[in-house]
Amino acid sequence: MDQPNKKVTKTGTDIDEVKRQNAHSGLTYNQVKQMLGEQYTGKK
Repeated sequence: MDQPNKKVTKTGTDIDEVKRQNAHSGLTYNQVKQMLGEQYTGKK
């Protein structure tokens, strides 16, 4: 069933799968704050 080198948390969450999904989820909170700040100040 499980691969021997699979990284999981104590609760069984697959760490690599979470990282893969996060990579495709869009902007981070800090990226959005930076983008909004740049738009507000007129910087690019």
